[in-house]
Amino acid sequence: MALVSFSPSLSLPCAAPAAPSSFHPLASLPSSSPPRGGGGGRRRAPAAASPATCSGRHEGRWRTGVSSFSFLPSLFSGNNNKEKDREKAERLKEELLAAIGPLDRGANATPEDKERVEKIVQQLEEVSPVKETLKSDLLNGKWELLYTTSESILQPKRPKLLRPFGTIYQAINTDTLRAQNMETWPYFNQIPIKAPGSGKGELEITYLDEELRASRGDKGNLFILKMIDPTYRVPL
Repeated sequence: MALVSFSPSLSLPCAAPAAPSSFHPLASLPSSSPPRGGGGGRRRAPAAASPATCSGRHEGRWRTGVSSFSFLPSLFSGNNNKEKDREKAERLKEELLAAIGPLDRGANATPEDKERVEKIVQQLEEVSPVKETLKSDLLNGKWELLYTTSESILQPKRPKLLRPFGTIYQAINTDTLRAQNMETWPYFNQIPIKAPGSGKGELEITYLDEELRASRGDKGNLFILKMIDPTYRVPL
C-alpha cells in the first residue's frame, strides 16, 4: 500500500525544467523561451518563476503531501487505548483478587466489602477485552467460583459447618448454551445462560478473559470465577 503518490499534480514547479509541463497549472502563461527570428520582444518571465508564487505553490503542495499521513495518529491512538485498557484490567484484577481473598467466597463479606468489590467489578467490566462473550471460546471450560453475593449458594445464615464447603466449580459450553455447577460431593445443576434474543436467560457474562470471568444473574447477584481447565466439556 503506497502512502504517498508522487503524481504530476504533486510536482514542485521550482524544480521543473524551463519547458512547461502539460500538467503544470501555469502552462497557459507565455513561454519563457525567446521568440523566433531573434526578435525584439522583451522576454517575460512566467508567474511561476516569481519567488513568492513559487514559494506559495511549493508550500501548498508540500502541505498536501503531508496530509496523506493524517490517518496515522488515529491508528496509533487506537493501539494505545487498547494497551491502556489491558494495563488497567490487569491492575483491577489484582485489586479484585486481593479484596475477595479473605471473604470465604463472599460468606464473610460485610456491606462495605460488597460495595468495594462491586465498584472494582464495574470498572473491570468497562475494559473487558471480549465484547461478545457468548461467541468466545474463552468461555468454554471449567471455572472455579471465587466470590458471589448469592445467598442461595453461600447460605450465610447457616452454621459454618453446614454451609457449602470445598471448591465450587462451574463449567460452560457455548455451543449448547449449557452450564454445570459442581460442588464437593458432587452436586450437579443445569442452569440456562443468557443468549442473544432469548427471554429465559438467567446469567450474563459481563467480563471475560483467559483467566477471569464476571457474571451477573437476573436477581442482581454477582459471580467472580477463575479458569481452571479450558478443555473441560459439560457432559451431554
